[in-house]
Amino acid sequence: MEALPSLRRALVLLLLSFVAILDVSSSSSPDVVILNAERRIDLTSPIVRAYLSLKVQNAGTSEASEVLLAFPPTQAKRIALLKASIVEGKRKKKTYTPLSVNAIELPDIPNGAKLFSVSLLNPLKAGETVLVEVLYILTHSLEPFPTEISQSESQFVYFRDSAILLSPHHIKEQTTYLKTPNNKVESFTRVDPTNRVGAELRYGGYEDRAPYSFSPIIVHFENNNPFAVVEELVREIEISHWGSIQITEHYELVHAGARHKGVFSRVEYQSRPSISGISSFRHLLAKLPPRVHSVYYRDEIGNISTSHLRVDNQKSELEIEPRYPLFGGWKSTFTIGYKLPLEDFLFESADGRRYLNYSFGCPLFETTVNKLTVKVVLPEGSSEPSAFVPFPVEQHVETSYSYLDVVGRTVVALDKKNVVPEHNSFFQVYYNFSPISMLAEPLMLVSAFFLVFTTYIAYLHMDLSLSKS
Repeated sequence: MEALPSLRRALVLLLLSFVAILDVSSSSSPDVVILNAERRIDLTSPIVRAYLSLKVQNAGTSEASEVLLAFPPTQAKRIALLKASIVEGKRKKKTYTPLSVNAIELPDIPNGAKLFSVSLLNPLKAGETVLVEVLYILTHSLEPFPTEISQSESQFVYFRDSAILLSPHHIKEQTTYLKTPNNKVESFTRVDPTNRVGAELRYGGYEDRAPYSFSPIIVHFENNNPFAVVEELVREIEISHWGSIQITEHYELVHAGARHKGVFSRVEYQSRPSISGISSFRHLLAKLPPRVHSVYYRDEIGNISTSHLRVDNQKSELEIEPRYPLFGGWKSTFTIGYKLPLEDFLFESADGRRYLNYSFGCPLFETTVNKLTVKVVLPEGSSEPSAFVPFPVEQHVETSYSYLDVVGRTVVALDKKNVVPEHNSFFQVYYNFSPISMLAEPLMLVSAFFLVFTTYIAYLHMDLSLSKS
């Protein structure tokens, strides 16, 4: 008889466990299968770009509203940009619809993989398929090896990844392509079938890979592109309603490639430019807005004359040369400044608010920025500022003082880490401003001059001589 209560408790616990399992299974996403996955990784520059095409099918019985992406923890830390879109149509008639991508956390993920959820616009019904394309950009993912090279040596780097796409979904067919800058590939990991043709490596096709499958690979190849990294960039955008916008950019630049060893020879560098210092910085190209004027380029010593500016109605290009070539580990600090017409970037919204429409990222070509700070200095008297940026940034408001300021100018500061050229998207800063505030500084100057002349006239009419009473 004593066994009956224990048996009942066991049955109750089993029933509760079954209900819990049903509840978890009903709340989790239905079975999503990737019929075909094609990944193309571009290693031709210091910034790694990966293009992923997924043919997704809902193999469950209920609707699926999301597709999960997985990345190794070391790779997830280096993701500068992650975008996804649905592809419809074929060839020239293709259309791309952006999708929302958000980081998520789930318990008991193998090897600490980081997950991202791609939300579909319309839930995928049972048996339906959809084509999803993903772009993710990695920074600091190419490791120089050897870590030190002489002036005449080429630069070789390591790239680490997986031949098999890390995914929480079952993948029926998949292929990975890696494109290197040239044919000089020292070594690469083989995961059969593996094929190399010129500067392209192909891993796969692989069939029926279980979720979270992983097969590490290392590719060692030559990459002499300048590893330009801006450790910190501070851009100040000062708005003046009197007709112009002043841009000032402060750079802390470093060559993040293999460190230079030995003695630098200027004679060898100039006499053999195609061999000596092939991975060094010879010049940098900055893409500036059109109709730019009053451009200057200087460092702590003074103005640097080795720059060339090309301006037209569509774009402006500033080619700058540092005072000395930059080899691996060498640094340079400089400032670029220029002015822009106010009417090209400042507008008025339907509700009467003013707003600035300007590009967010770094103007230097193929450059990674570890930390970017954009400070928008609004005219004195501005109020209720708000910023709209198409990607996550840290925002805060400061106050700065300039000449003839009384209460100070409102500064909207935007901070972002790990910035790449794809972040060169337009952002907006809205604020309220009364035209009467523009009269504050002129009235202050007129009042000051009036006070000075009144004091002078009063002084001339005063008799300060001593006389007998």
